Amino acid sequence: MSTPESNFLIANAWANLKRFTQARIALGRAGISLPTAPHLEFQLAHAKAREAIYHPLPLEQIQEKFRAASQDAIVVHSQALDREMYLKRPDLGRRLDEQSALRLVEYCAPAEKPYDVVFVVADGLSPLAIEKNANAFLGEFLPEILQLQWRIAPIVLALNARVAIGDEVAVALNARMVVVLIGERPGLSSPDSMGVYMTWAPRHGSMDSERNCLSNIRHAGMSYAVAKQKLMYLMKEACRRSLSGVALKEGALHGVGVNLSRPSKSLSG
Repeated sequence: MSTPESNFLIANAWANLKRFTQARIALGRAGISLPTAPHLEFQLAHAKAREAIYHPLPLEQIQEKFRAASQDAIVVHSQALDREMYLKRPDLGRRLDEQSALRLVEYCAPAEKPYDVVFVVADGLSPLAIEKNANAFLGEFLPEILQLQWRIAPIVLALNARVAIGDEVAVALNARMVVVLIGERPGLSSPDSMGVYMTWAPRHGSMDSERNCLSNIRHAGMSYAVAKQKLMYLMKEACRRSLSGVALKEGALHGVGVNLSRPSKSLSG
C-alpha cells in the first residue's frame, strides 16, 4: 500500500551498489529532502555511536575471561578522571595516573629480564568495541604467539586511555614491544570497531609514524583470522628488524602483497 510520501520518492541511480557497502549511498529523496526512513536510520546510527563512547566497560567480566585463559591482567587508569575529561583532554588519556605508574613499576623488578611484548587493552573511544572483540581476538591470538616462546608481560587493562598510554606501560614494565587493542572512534555504521597499534621500542614521546595499525577489527569488518595473520607478521618483522611504523610498511608490502600498516593520526588519540 502506497503512502503519501512513497508517491513522491525519487530513487537514486546508484541503488544497485548498496549491496556492496554499509555506507550511506543511494538514499533517494523526497522533494529536496531525505526520505523519512533513511533519516530515521541516520538518527539511530548516530545515537548508537554516541552510546558506544559512553558504554560502561564490564571490567570484571573481561578480567574473568582472561583469568579463565590463565592470563594475568593488571588494571590501570589514565590521568583523565572521568569520561568527560577524557573526551575534552586527549593529553590526559595518554598518560598513566600516579598510582597506576607505581603499580606497574613495582610489578616489574628492575633486575628482571625484559619482556618481549606487553598487550594493552584500552577502552578508547568505544568501550563497546573492546567488550565485543578484545577477549575473543586475544583468545585466538595468544596461543599462537606463545609458541614463539617470547616472554609476554601480564595483560594491562587501561581505562579512559588513548593509544600512547601503551608507551608508558611498556616503559614501566620493561617491554621491547607494545600492542594496544583500543576502541576506535565510532562510525555511523561501525560503533564496535577495534583497532590494534603495534610499536617497537616504545618510549615517552613515540610518534604515530612509529606505529603500525590494523583497523576496523570486528565481525562486520576485518575478521579475527585476517587481523591475527597480519599482526603476527608485523610482530615477527618488528622483532627481526628492530623497527616498526613507516619503516616497516614497505617490508610488509613486499612480504605479503598487501598494506598491513598505515601511519596516521591515531583514530583513538
